Amino acid sequence: MSEAVTGHSIFSIEITDPSDVVSARSKAREIAAGLGLGSADQTRLATAISEITRNVIQYAGPGGGVCRLFDESDNEWIRIRIEVEDWGIGITDVVAALRDGYSTGGGLGAGLPGARRLMDQFDIQSHPGCTKVEMSMIRRRHHG
Repeated sequence: MSEAVTGHSIFSIEITDPSDVVSARSKAREIAAGLGLGSADQTRLATAISEITRNVIQYAGPGGGVCRLFDESDNEWIRIRIEVEDWGIGITDVVAALRDGYSTGGGLGAGLPGARRLMDQFDIQSHPGCTKVEMSMIRRRHHG
């Protein structure tokens, strides 16, 4: 039986300008490495965070948003949970937004569906005034 560790926020950054996307991405990669994730998983995590935080910059407006990382690991599992929340106009059709190629901003429409594919768990809730994406990467620890 594994000993549970209470999830706690290990990093939080306001997302208000493109440099914050870079900071969130690099800090997530650093944290993932420190928790024992391999380089491929570090890249997956950083890419998913980039996609979602870029959406905050593009769609949330001047209020921006926030990106938080939580370490919910225990002796058996490495679990990193990410919350990205913004206070913009919301996503009118979440189901459509999760389809490849759908975009209201003239982009490729790859951000949300791409991030969802890169992560083990993915949830999005949106209404005018708040969009919240919660995603997790979960890997078994290698005890050697």
